[in-house]
Amino acid sequence: MTRHLTGLLCGLLVLVTSAAHAEPISLIPLPAQLTVADGMFMVDAQTTVVVADHDASTRRTARYLSELIARTRGLRLSVNQGGPGARGIVLRRDPHAPVANREGYALDVTPQGIRITARDDAGLFYGAVTLWQLLTPDAQHGAVQVPAVQIRDQPRFTWRGLMLDSARHFQSVVEIEQLLNQMAEHKLNVFHWHLTDDQGWRIQIKRYPELTRIGAWRTPPDAGHDGEPPRYGGFYTQDEIRRVVAYAAARHITVVPEIDMPGHAQAVVAAYPQFGVTGQRPPVSVDWGVNPYLYNVDDATFDFIDNVLDEVMALFPSTYIHVGGDEAIKDQWQASPAVQAKMHALGLKDEDALQGWFIGRVGQYLAKHGRKLIGWDEILQGDNLPADATVMSWRGIDGAIKAALLGHDVVLSPSPSLYFDHVQGDPADEYAGRLGVESLKDVYGFQAVPGVLSATQAKHVLGVQANLWTEHMPSFAHVEHAAFPRLDALSEVAWSPAATNSWPGFLARLPAQLERYRTQHVNVADSAFAVDIGADRNLALATGKATVTLANQVGTGAIHYTLDGSAPTPASPRYGAPFNVSLPVTARAASFAADGSPLAASRERVLDRAALLSLPGNTLPNCPGSDFRLRMQPMPDAKSTQPVYAVNVFDSCQQFPATWMDGVAAIHVDAVRLPRNFALAHEQKLVVSRPHATSFGELVVHADQCDGPVLASMPLPDPAQSALNFTLTAALPAQQGEHALCLIYTAPIDGPLYAIGRATLTP
Repeated sequence: MTRHLTGLLCGLLVLVTSAAHAEPISLIPLPAQLTVADGMFMVDAQTTVVVADHDASTRRTARYLSELIARTRGLRLSVNQGGPGARGIVLRRDPHAPVANREGYALDVTPQGIRITARDDAGLFYGAVTLWQLLTPDAQHGAVQVPAVQIRDQPRFTWRGLMLDSARHFQSVVEIEQLLNQMAEHKLNVFHWHLTDDQGWRIQIKRYPELTRIGAWRTPPDAGHDGEPPRYGGFYTQDEIRRVVAYAAARHITVVPEIDMPGHAQAVVAAYPQFGVTGQRPPVSVDWGVNPYLYNVDDATFDFIDNVLDEVMALFPSTYIHVGGDEAIKDQWQASPAVQAKMHALGLKDEDALQGWFIGRVGQYLAKHGRKLIGWDEILQGDNLPADATVMSWRGIDGAIKAALLGHDVVLSPSPSLYFDHVQGDPADEYAGRLGVESLKDVYGFQAVPGVLSATQAKHVLGVQANLWTEHMPSFAHVEHAAFPRLDALSEVAWSPAATNSWPGFLARLPAQLERYRTQHVNVADSAFAVDIGADRNLALATGKATVTLANQVGTGAIHYTLDGSAPTPASPRYGAPFNVSLPVTARAASFAADGSPLAASRERVLDRAALLSLPGNTLPNCPGSDFRLRMQPMPDAKSTQPVYAVNVFDSCQQFPATWMDGVAAIHVDAVRLPRNFALAHEQKLVVSRPHATSFGELVVHADQCDGPVLASMPLPDPAQSALNFTLTAALPAQQGEHALCLIYTAPIDGPLYAIGRATLTP
């Protein structure tokens, strides 16, 4: 007797587990069709993985499955040749398998055994991945009972991608292989590898050795001090790239390289200034953002590009070669008589049209070699885009809509929705990254097909991709923290039928996946489950009592707490409703899954007068007028994950929220000086410059609002003679009742940035 719920999607029956099961079938992404039956099959050390055909790829998949089970479950299953009727776990390529679609598979678990069949290699591999998840419903080792199920599965999209930026910060080959492992376990199949940018050229090109001798290295701000390396960089040899490509291919992942052009070219010009516009040699950039250097448009430059692409195509068998095309500000082209003469000779009306011609020429070269061009949505500029070019929409979804209307294939990869350099949550201990928050729920709710497209136009949507831009991810721990568990949400958007989308169902299946991460030592962000400990600060300051609220971002999991500073466990009191406490008290709280496993590390809040009058700078909001906000590390290339500081590179103004000021007599600020390594291009004019009374500026405290009376002004020390971290202290005039404070740095905008580590009011 089977139990299921049904829905209809384009003639496909969508089946999911019913509430009759005590535990969810914890599969991510959710299969297209899943029917749960009575009974189960025991997998133990005597179970055999049977290769039931003579295809070498089937044997490779069998070994992959056996090795993955051994690493994560501690079960070592032998792999043997056998017939389709053998007992155990049987894998078979079958031209008559029930699922005909590419990458699809059938998986059947009965009390007699387990059988996976597919019509292609990728489908069989994905069936093995699903079985591995069935075999790891918890963190236990040893034998496991697998419920009887019938799965018929296939992907929603052909492009299920993840982009890693190795130009801003560099990852080792081993680290990239770790990321590829997780992509495979999530049925993602495109690894977009961002290999060149203003801050570094990461791919060995034998014809042009200066690209890696010079272009792969930069000198960080404050090199050699406070955790900054004296030189930063690295590159992948061609042998290492072949290794990564082969490793990915074994997991049915295509590696799509990105070689940025015509902008984001400063590392190229640093190595070979003759291929730039000005003829001058800049340093490899240390500045994040939009740098001004462009490729030239003469024949010698295109010979260089063609020669580079020849070596790139020899290394990467991907049909697609990504050429960037984004954020190419045209100032250098506009200022160059030679470029202007070229533009007029071609009959082009402006520099945007010249970029279109540039991209079109590169596309034609790729087409001659049997490849296809893909680029960011700026490649739509001009009228020369090859008909078979694919557009990756990053500036929202408008680029995807325009491209589909013009008949181009598209990949949805919009900022901020799928930009994983945005933080996942706002706990005080969140890692560095961009704000605002792009939460786990935000990613899960992403609509992959724009609603304005007709059914015919929607066929141009190849799929979706998330991007890991690494300006603020100097270590692989940062990369993993940014990717997981949002990659689970992305995988379900990319693979599962839209009709099965269920946020509560996804959350119910997630704890088992978190255990798989722990087993594999993946540095997963717990932002979605981290408990926020709330209290009315001013009521507590005025009365000595507080009403405590506990909540996490997703609103699920059992929250347990303590009030003596000890670590909470599932045996600690469970939160059900706000409760009252008398100060002082130290509250700690954590979220737990139904089986008692932790969903997040515990968070602590001290509730006493001193703590209520002291706030981390990360919690102080921007002043009205500019929403831009980063969480920055002290040094851009240091690998530490903490501390981080909230910074608005356009306006150095933050608000200390309205606070009960009776008895407050002074303010102490733990200040920090940070490198201003941001290339803002045409947005530089938006940076607010304020008058300063001393040589290096001040931290000015205003009452209530930013144009309110000045309560204090604290001079900043000479950057050349002082430490990066320093304390500023000033007396405050007596105030009664609740008042806010506006804290403004007036330092010159051609110097360093300043941030607030902590602001403290004292009696």
